[in-house]
Amino acid sequence: MARQWLAAAARIARWAGDTGSGGHTNVLRTAPGGALTPDVAEQAAAALELTPRQVQADWDAARLAGLIEVHGESARAGWRLRAWDRDDSAVLRGWVALFDAWSLVHPAPAELAPAAVAEVIEAVPQLLSVLQLSQGPMPLPQLLDLLDQRVTELRDERCEIPYGPQPEPVPAGTDLAPLLDWALDGLAAVGALTLDTGQATLTPLGSWAVWVKLEQIIVAAQSPAGNIEQSAEGMLRGCARLRPNAARAEYRAWLAARPVGSAVTELLDAARGEDSLIRGLAFEALRVVGAPAEPEVRAASDELLLRPYALIWLAEQEGYDPEDVHTVLTREESTWLWVDTAAAVADHGEATLLVRHLEAAVQPTIPHLLNEVRAVGHPRTVQVLVALAAAHPDPALAKAVRRAAFQVHTGGV
Repeated sequence: MARQWLAAAARIARWAGDTGSGGHTNVLRTAPGGALTPDVAEQAAAALELTPRQVQADWDAARLAGLIEVHGESARAGWRLRAWDRDDSAVLRGWVALFDAWSLVHPAPAELAPAAVAEVIEAVPQLLSVLQLSQGPMPLPQLLDLLDQRVTELRDERCEIPYGPQPEPVPAGTDLAPLLDWALDGLAAVGALTLDTGQATLTPLGSWAVWVKLEQIIVAAQSPAGNIEQSAEGMLRGCARLRPNAARAEYRAWLAARPVGSAVTELLDAARGEDSLIRGLAFEALRVVGAPAEPEVRAASDELLLRPYALIWLAEQEGYDPEDVHTVLTREESTWLWVDTAAAVADHGEATLLVRHLEAAVQPTIPHLLNEVRAVGHPRTVQVLVALAAAHPDPALAKAVRRAAFQVHTGGV
């Protein structure tokens, strides 16, 4: 059903990908803000046998569903379109994104007061929950009563104290009928419900979306005390000592409480810090995010500090075997990653772990490793080598590592 509701949006997104030009990914020029220019809309209408108005509506839906990504005045196929044929969950999540944006798909008429529109948008989740519990059609008068009650509760919760002379209060239900009609039409426009004479019924997709939202609330509520309220860095530090499964559960809870876009941005900002452990954990959390993080992670692959982590993450998303993901790195990038990981172990692990970390190096011998570590230019190279020398039980090897650390420190050869 999700594919059916997104079919028109996917069609215009594919057309844009085929029509655009330039580079590895075809790019279509757009008006400021991402809207189609009139001439491009006319071109699409002729090619797809639609009216320009239908083209614009399908284009907006494609953007909201993540089938199109807009950057400045250009657009390209989004990750969900690329995953369309192989990933049912990507299609479903795309529909949920469209469902979340129902009030943008079907804007409120200008004659409706903006404050009242905002109240109704805030009240809609409760109406959908009641519709799901009813497991069948619900009369519109009953929905209007529910909306009236919820809007009244929202006003009471705000405890608003009017300033200056005020007119006599008007019962909420007096003005809510056209607002309810607008909300139901918008939800029907994205496939969340159907409207018959005098009643509304949640569709299977709409029911599934309500469960998704409920699941997110439950997952968020399962977070260990405090971490869900923390910044990305604070949350990651709280997860540092957790076992992998427990940490992933914590990442999911933290992510469920935030919009995906802002969460990804915050995780990448944390990864740019000086703590290598936080950098590694940030990309573990981004693995929980999955494909929606691809555009920002791909952009981060241009940054020296994040490049090895980002390239491995992208290879995993593209289906590389776990044992082969490191092959996407150059020898220099692998060495840089080895130093960065060693820094995390030196700061937060035990000495024996740092010694065992030698086995993860791509170089066949310790002299080869030391030569390439000295050349890679990681800012923590000296500290890592000093810590390794102090931890290694072999005096001769420890001496060679200390000499390498001294040479890096003094700029010698």
